[in-house]
Amino acid sequence: MKLYTIVTGQAEEVAAEGAGGKLYTLKQLGFTVKDMNELIDRWEEVRESLASKLQSAAQQDACTDYQIIAPIPSPRQDVICLGVNYRDHMEETVKAIDFTKKAATVYFSKRVSRANAPGGVIPTYDFVDSLDYEVELGVILKKDAFGVRVEDAGDYIFGYTVINDVSARNVQKMHQQWYRGKSLDGYTPMGPCIVTADEIGDAHDLRITCAVNGELRQDGNTAYMITSVEEAISELSCGMTLKAASIIATGTPGGVAMGMETPVYLKKGDVVRCEIANIGVLENTIG
Repeated sequence: MKLYTIVTGQAEEVAAEGAGGKLYTLKQLGFTVKDMNELIDRWEEVRESLASKLQSAAQQDACTDYQIIAPIPSPRQDVICLGVNYRDHMEETVKAIDFTKKAATVYFSKRVSRANAPGGVIPTYDFVDSLDYEVELGVILKKDAFGVRVEDAGDYIFGYTVINDVSARNVQKMHQQWYRGKSLDGYTPMGPCIVTADEIGDAHDLRITCAVNGELRQDGNTAYMITSVEEAISELSCGMTLKAASIIATGTPGGVAMGMETPVYLKKGDVVRCEIANIGVLENTIG
């Protein structure tokens, strides 16, 4: 199932995609949920009946006037991120910071008070002179996870989305850690939807790309992750509770601006198009 958060009138509503790509709010389908976080909490309770009602929904009742926003506009906690989780990205950024001999997965977090929407503007700030893009597979958990074995980690996955881990490289380097340079307002575009785990196919065999003004910059496959989704969930949940609706960004493939011989960073007016097979397109403009 593909699940969205949309704005209709002045209201934010959770919607599901039916036949022909039509969207139906959960309210139209007979379900009352405050937001995507609540739907995740109640997923096992409503999943089967929601699928049944969506299948029988009449096309004439579908939404016709709406705006798609981030599927989880206000995450409950910081997004957990995996750094340098693709070998080609690790190698291209070695001049900035050398992780080629790292012994363990690199984790950091990204403050997201409000996730940027598909079609939203990524802001420029006068103190940022090296704005970069990073297309990433986002993983959303469906229940609390603690002490999870790798082989059981799939049971904790609600679904997947597209994330652009926008990064202010000069701020990132200045502080010698990544939190502030990746957490500025507007720096976490997400969407367009969440594809539930049962419909994604093989999450470790998805083409993942990013283009800037139509120029393909990143072109990889999730098969080349160093730490898999399941391994990350298992390791992170060892001694630390991951709450339901937690979001994990799983790293980016090679091709970021920072890795170029002569970096071409983002500027006002640029259009950044992130795409992951079986999920969709997340496109934003630099403003």
